[in-house]
Amino acid sequence: MKRLIAILPLLLVAVIGAFLLWGLNPDRDPNEIPSVLISQPTPDFSLAPVSGLDVPGLASADLAGHPGPVVVNFFASWCVPCKAEHAMLSRLVERDGMRLVGINYKDKPEDVVRWLADLGNPYSAIGSDLDGRAGIEWGISGVPETFIVSGDGTVLYRYVGPIVGEEAIRKFSLALDQAERGVL
Repeated sequence: MKRLIAILPLLLVAVIGAFLLWGLNPDRDPNEIPSVLISQPTPDFSLAPVSGLDVPGLASADLAGHPGPVVVNFFASWCVPCKAEHAMLSRLVERDGMRLVGINYKDKPEDVVRWLADLGNPYSAIGSDLDGRAGIEWGISGVPETFIVSGDGTVLYRYVGPIVGEEAIRKFSLALDQAERGVL
């Protein structure tokens, strides 16, 4: 019994060390969070528009019945990374004609209105997810998160975190291009 008690701290250190090595592995990408929604229909939701904005709300039915993919972006005015990626999303809408809709996550309507007035509004529709229920249905881990949905309403791709930096923009643009060609 005394040997078991003496070995127990060594086993505990070995287990903790293994988790630390796994976490520090340079080949591990923490943004590669699997999603059960990939290849599944979008969750059923219906969100009211953000009060004070002149864009419609968003529902799951709005994501289907289009010839090409639609990008669904979860964002909030209090989210600093969301502000960082906003310019890139706006460029993709203006330059490439990407169809972008937003889900405003746990945010005060007046803050969203002010935020979009300052930065510009690239969204064709924005649903207000004040209670976070839609975020739970989509399985988000935080904001920003961005999904690519096919024209028939199937979730094709999920990007966790802000789409900023060359590597992130390259990965997202590649996924969007593949979705447009129907190979994703």
